[in-house]
Amino acid sequence: MARRIRAREVLRLRSVNGLSQNAIARTAHVSKHIVQDVLEAARERGVSWEDVEGMSEEAAYALLFPGRGDAGPVHADPDWARVHRELARTGVTLKLLHAEYADGCAEAGAPSMSYDRFCKRYRQYTVSRNVVSRVGHKAGRNMEVDWSGPTMRLVDPATGEVRKVYLFVACLPFSRYSYVEPTLDMC
Repeated sequence: MARRIRAREVLRLRSVNGLSQNAIARTAHVSKHIVQDVLEAARERGVSWEDVEGMSEEAAYALLFPGRGDAGPVHADPDWARVHRELARTGVTLKLLHAEYADGCAEAGAPSMSYDRFCKRYRQYTVSRNVVSRVGHKAGRNMEVDWSGPTMRLVDPATGEVRKVYLFVACLPFSRYSYVEPTLDMC
């Protein structure tokens, strides 16, 4: 949600302390234009400090600026549970899922969120549901090894022969040191 103007504080500083608009702006750490907007809205609606003294900041803002800030979300939310399930599949990345999401939004004529925001919102989803994948490691005790994802191609420049190349990957998980070696077979 967008940060709202502290209208109640502006009215308090004007009424109780009798400060000028410039002094209110400095004291409340807001711009002069915000102070001017709040005081003008209060004057138009006949609202004083006494009217908002017992209210919360949100209620005072709603009284001075009815309807402002009530807009719903700008971007369509993807199905985060589906995104989480899809990430478990081989070769599926957040980048790929974001591209699918953006394409779906474009077809529907709705605005899509950026990749950065998509990743942040997915992270919020996983944190809110305590979805974790932590594995405890002791330094130098374990090594993780695997053959990495899709194969690559090696073209012999002399003959033009194309051969598959497999990537062997080893990682020390505690230090995150990794070793990668291309091989022509998995033996």
